[in-house]
Amino acid sequence: MLLLDVAHPEDPALDLAVSHALLRRVGAGALGPVVRVCRPGPTMAFGRLDALRPGYGQAAAAAAAHGFTPVLRLGGGRAAGYDHGSVLVEITTPTERIASGIEERFEDATALLVATLEAVGADPAVGELPGEYCPGRFSIHAGGRIKVAGTAQRSIRGASLVAAAIVVEGGDRLRAALVDVYAALGLSWDPATAGAVEDVAAGVGAGDVQEAVLDALRRRGPLEPAALDDATLELARGLRAAHAVDVP
Repeated sequence: MLLLDVAHPEDPALDLAVSHALLRRVGAGALGPVVRVCRPGPTMAFGRLDALRPGYGQAAAAAAAHGFTPVLRLGGGRAAGYDHGSVLVEITTPTERIASGIEERFEDATALLVATLEAVGADPAVGELPGEYCPGRFSIHAGGRIKVAGTAQRSIRGASLVAAAIVVEGGDRLRAALVDVYAALGLSWDPATAGAVEDVAAGVGAGDVQEAVLDALRRRGPLEPAALDDATLELARGLRAAHAVDVP
Protein backbone atom coordinates (compact mmCIF):
# COMPACT_ATOMS: atom_id res chain seq x y z
CA MET A 1 0.00 0.00 0.00
CA LEU A 2 1.27 3.48 -0.86
CA LEU A 3 1.93 5.70 2.16
CA LEU A 4 1.55 9.46 1.78
CA ASP A 5 2.55 12.02 4.39
CA VAL A 6 1.40 15.09 2.53
CA ALA A 7 -0.62 17.98 3.88
CA HIS A 8 -1.32 21.59 2.99
CA PRO A 9 -1.88 23.11 6.45
CA GLU A 10 -2.00 26.61 5.00
CA ASP A 11 -4.85 25.62 2.65
CA PRO A 12 -7.35 23.18 4.23
CA ALA A 13 -9.63 23.33 1.18
CA LEU A 14 -6.79 22.02 -0.99
CA ASP A 15 -6.12 19.35 1.62
CA LEU A 16 -9.73 18.15 1.29
CA ALA A 17 -9.37 18.31 -2.47
CA VAL A 18 -6.32 16.03 -2.30
CA SER A 19 -8.48 13.44 -0.51
CA HIS A 20 -11.10 13.85 -3.22
CA ALA A 21 -8.52 13.54 -5.99
CA LEU A 22 -7.00 10.39 -4.48
CA LEU A 23 -10.46 8.83 -4.33
CA ARG A 24 -11.05 9.60 -7.99
CA ARG A 25 -7.62 8.39 -9.07
CA VAL A 26 -7.98 5.10 -7.20
CA GLY A 27 -11.49 4.70 -8.61
CA ALA A 28 -10.17 5.20 -12.13
CA GLY A 29 -7.45 2.59 -11.62
CA ALA A 30 -4.64 5.12 -11.91
CA LEU A 31 -3.51 4.38 -8.34
CA GLY A 32 -3.71 1.34 -6.10
CA PRO A 33 -4.58 1.39 -2.38
CA VAL A 34 -3.32 4.51 -0.63
CA VAL A 35 -3.11 5.51 3.02
CA ARG A 36 -2.45 9.12 3.99
CA VAL A 37 -1.25 9.90 7.50
CA CYS A 38 -0.51 13.57 8.15
CA ARG A 39 -0.82 16.58 10.44
CA PRO A 40 -3.38 19.09 9.11
CA GLY A 41 -3.87 22.79 9.53
CA PRO A 42 -6.73 24.26 11.62
CA THR A 43 -9.89 23.02 9.90
CA MET A 44 -13.62 22.94 10.64
CA ALA A 45 -15.04 20.31 8.30
CA PHE A 46 -18.76 20.75 7.68
CA GLY A 47 -21.06 18.06 6.31
CA ARG A 48 -23.59 18.44 3.51
CA LEU A 49 -26.48 18.60 5.99
CA ASP A 50 -24.77 21.48 7.80
CA ALA A 51 -24.65 23.42 4.54
CA LEU A 52 -28.45 23.24 4.30
CA ARG A 53 -29.07 24.84 7.68
CA PRO A 54 -29.94 28.57 7.86
CA GLY A 55 -27.09 29.25 10.27
CA TYR A 56 -24.40 27.73 8.05
CA GLY A 57 -22.85 31.06 7.10
CA GLN A 58 -22.73 32.16 10.72
CA ALA A 59 -21.22 28.81 11.69
CA ALA A 60 -18.49 29.20 9.08
CA ALA A 61 -17.75 32.69 10.39
CA ALA A 62 -17.64 31.37 13.96
CA ALA A 63 -15.13 28.70 12.95
CA ALA A 64 -12.96 31.28 11.22
CA ALA A 65 -13.12 33.56 14.27
CA HIS A 66 -11.58 30.74 16.31
CA GLY A 67 -8.85 30.23 13.72
CA PHE A 68 -10.35 27.15 12.04
CA THR A 69 -10.75 27.35 8.26
CA PRO A 70 -14.25 26.17 7.26
CA VAL A 71 -14.40 23.53 4.53
CA LEU A 72 -17.03 21.22 3.06
CA ARG A 73 -15.94 17.61 3.40
CA LEU A 74 -16.53 14.50 1.32
CA GLY A 75 -18.14 12.29 3.94
CA GLY A 76 -21.39 12.74 5.81
CA GLY A 77 -21.97 13.78 9.40
CA ARG A 78 -21.92 17.10 11.20
CA ALA A 79 -19.23 19.68 11.81
CA ALA A 80 -15.96 18.37 13.21
CA GLY A 81 -12.75 20.26 13.88
CA TYR A 82 -9.07 19.43 13.94
CA ASP A 83 -5.72 21.19 13.65
CA HIS A 84 -1.96 20.71 13.91
CA GLY A 85 -2.51 18.87 17.20
CA SER A 86 -4.45 16.18 15.35
CA VAL A 87 -3.52 13.29 13.08
CA LEU A 88 -5.47 12.60 9.88
CA VAL A 89 -5.74 9.02 8.69
CA GLU A 90 -7.26 8.36 5.26
CA ILE A 91 -7.47 4.93 3.65
CA THR A 92 -8.50 4.82 0.00
CA THR A 93 -9.04 1.41 -1.58
CA PRO A 94 -10.40 0.01 -4.85
CA THR A 95 -13.92 -1.44 -4.60
CA GLU A 96 -16.08 -3.38 -7.02
CA ARG A 97 -19.47 -2.07 -5.89
CA ILE A 98 -20.38 1.20 -4.19
CA ALA A 99 -22.82 -0.37 -1.75
CA SER A 100 -20.70 -3.35 -0.70
CA GLY A 101 -18.29 -3.53 2.23
CA ILE A 102 -19.32 -0.29 3.94
CA GLU A 103 -19.67 -1.83 7.39
CA GLU A 104 -16.46 -3.84 7.03
CA ARG A 105 -14.45 -0.77 6.05
CA PHE A 106 -15.73 1.17 9.06
CA GLU A 107 -14.90 -1.75 11.36
CA ASP A 108 -11.45 -2.11 9.85
CA ALA A 109 -10.68 1.59 10.27
CA THR A 110 -11.93 1.74 13.86
CA ALA A 111 -9.86 -1.34 14.72
CA LEU A 112 -6.80 0.52 13.43
CA LEU A 113 -7.65 3.57 15.53
CA VAL A 114 -8.27 1.49 18.65
CA ALA A 115 -4.91 -0.28 18.23
CA THR A 116 -3.24 3.10 17.79
CA LEU A 117 -4.78 4.62 20.90
CA GLU A 118 -4.17 1.53 23.00
CA ALA A 119 -0.49 1.84 22.13
CA VAL A 120 -0.35 5.32 23.68
CA GLY A 121 -2.42 4.41 26.75
CA ALA A 122 -5.60 6.29 25.87
CA ASP A 123 -8.12 3.56 26.93
CA PRO A 124 -10.16 3.73 23.68
CA ALA A 125 -13.58 2.29 22.89
CA VAL A 126 -15.88 2.43 19.88
CA GLY A 127 -19.38 3.86 20.03
CA GLU A 128 -21.43 7.02 20.22
CA LEU A 129 -21.23 9.03 23.43
CA PRO A 130 -24.52 10.67 24.47
CA GLY A 131 -24.45 14.27 23.27
CA GLU A 132 -21.21 14.02 21.29
CA TYR A 133 -20.47 16.35 18.38
CA CYS A 134 -20.73 14.83 14.89
CA PRO A 135 -22.37 11.73 16.39
CA GLY A 136 -21.79 8.29 14.96
CA ARG A 137 -21.60 4.70 16.10
CA PHE A 138 -18.04 4.41 14.80
CA SER A 139 -16.77 7.29 16.93
CA ILE A 140 -13.78 6.57 19.15
CA HIS A 141 -13.85 7.80 22.72
CA ALA A 142 -11.19 7.66 25.41
CA GLY A 143 -11.51 7.18 29.12
CA GLY A 144 -15.23 6.56 28.64
CA ARG A 145 -15.99 10.26 28.45
CA ILE A 146 -14.25 12.14 25.61
CA LYS A 147 -14.63 11.74 21.86
CA VAL A 148 -11.15 11.79 20.35
CA ALA A 149 -11.80 10.56 16.81
CA GLY A 150 -14.59 10.25 14.29
CA THR A 151 -14.78 8.29 11.08
CA ALA A 152 -16.44 9.10 7.78
CA GLN A 153 -16.71 7.20 4.53
CA ARG A 154 -17.23 8.21 0.92
CA SER A 155 -17.63 5.79 -1.98
CA ILE A 156 -17.68 6.33 -5.72
CA ARG A 157 -17.60 3.91 -8.61
CA GLY A 158 -14.40 1.93 -8.18
CA ALA A 159 -13.13 3.22 -4.83
CA SER A 160 -13.92 4.04 -1.22
CA LEU A 161 -12.34 6.45 1.23
CA VAL A 162 -12.49 6.05 5.01
CA ALA A 163 -11.18 9.09 6.85
CA ALA A 164 -10.57 9.80 10.52
CA ALA A 165 -9.19 12.68 12.52
CA ILE A 166 -7.59 11.83 15.86
CA VAL A 167 -7.60 14.88 18.15
CA VAL A 168 -4.46 14.54 20.26
CA GLU A 169 -3.73 18.05 21.54
CA GLY A 170 -5.75 21.23 22.00
CA GLY A 171 -9.07 19.87 23.25
CA ASP A 172 -9.98 23.16 24.95
CA ARG A 173 -9.36 25.10 21.74
CA LEU A 174 -11.51 22.71 19.73
CA ARG A 175 -14.30 22.71 22.32
CA ALA A 176 -14.52 26.50 22.33
CA ALA A 177 -14.83 26.57 18.54
CA LEU A 178 -17.43 23.81 18.45
CA VAL A 179 -19.59 25.58 21.05
CA ASP A 180 -19.98 28.60 18.78
CA VAL A 181 -20.24 26.58 15.56
CA TYR A 182 -22.99 24.32 16.87
CA ALA A 183 -24.85 27.26 18.39
CA ALA A 184 -24.90 28.94 14.98
CA LEU A 185 -26.12 25.73 13.34
CA GLY A 186 -28.86 25.39 15.96
CA LEU A 187 -27.68 21.91 16.99
CA SER A 188 -27.63 20.73 20.59
CA TRP A 189 -24.76 18.71 22.04
CA ASP A 190 -22.76 18.25 25.24
CA PRO A 191 -19.48 20.21 25.17
CA ALA A 192 -18.08 17.94 27.88
CA THR A 193 -17.72 15.20 25.24
CA ALA A 194 -15.16 17.22 23.26
CA GLY A 195 -11.51 16.86 24.13
CA ALA A 196 -8.21 15.34 23.14
CA VAL A 197 -6.07 12.29 23.75
CA GLU A 198 -3.76 14.29 26.00
CA ASP A 199 -6.69 14.82 28.39
CA VAL A 200 -6.69 11.13 29.29
CA ALA A 201 -3.08 10.16 28.44
CA ALA A 202 -0.81 12.80 29.92
CA GLY A 203 2.30 13.64 27.94
CA VAL A 204 1.12 12.09 24.68
CA GLY A 205 1.60 14.35 21.66
CA ALA A 206 0.44 14.32 18.07
CA GLY A 207 3.82 13.03 16.92
CA ASP A 208 3.49 10.04 19.24
CA VAL A 209 0.08 9.18 17.84
CA GLN A 210 1.21 9.62 14.24
CA GLU A 211 4.03 7.13 14.84
CA ALA A 212 1.60 4.74 16.57
CA VAL A 213 -0.68 4.88 13.52
CA LEU A 214 2.24 3.98 11.27
CA ASP A 215 3.27 1.12 13.57
CA ALA A 216 -0.28 -0.26 13.50
CA LEU A 217 -0.35 -0.01 9.70
CA ARG A 218 3.01 -1.76 9.34
CA ARG A 219 1.70 -4.68 11.37
CA ARG A 220 -0.98 -5.09 8.74
CA GLY A 221 1.35 -5.17 5.76
CA PRO A 222 4.16 -3.42 3.90
CA LEU A 223 3.96 0.31 3.26
CA GLU A 224 5.60 2.06 0.33
CA PRO A 225 6.38 5.71 1.13
CA ALA A 226 5.54 7.91 -1.83
CA ALA A 227 5.14 11.54 -2.83
CA LEU A 228 1.93 12.96 -4.22
CA ASP A 229 2.13 12.61 -7.99
CA ASP A 230 1.69 15.61 -10.28
CA ALA A 231 -1.51 14.32 -11.90
CA THR A 232 -3.24 13.89 -8.53
CA LEU A 233 -2.13 17.32 -7.33
CA GLU A 234 -3.36 18.94 -10.54
CA LEU A 235 -6.73 17.20 -10.16
CA ALA A 236 -6.89 18.37 -6.54
CA ARG A 237 -6.33 21.97 -7.57
CA GLY A 238 -9.28 21.65 -9.92
CA LEU A 239 -11.46 20.21 -7.14
CA ARG A 240 -10.50 22.75 -4.49
CA ALA A 241 -13.44 25.07 -5.15
CA ALA A 242 -15.89 22.28 -4.29
CA HIS A 243 -14.54 22.20 -0.72
CA ALA A 244 -13.88 25.89 -0.07
CA VAL A 245 -16.41 27.78 2.05
CA ASP A 246 -16.99 31.52 1.75
CA VAL A 247 -17.00 33.28 5.10
CA PRO A 248 -19.58 36.09 5.28
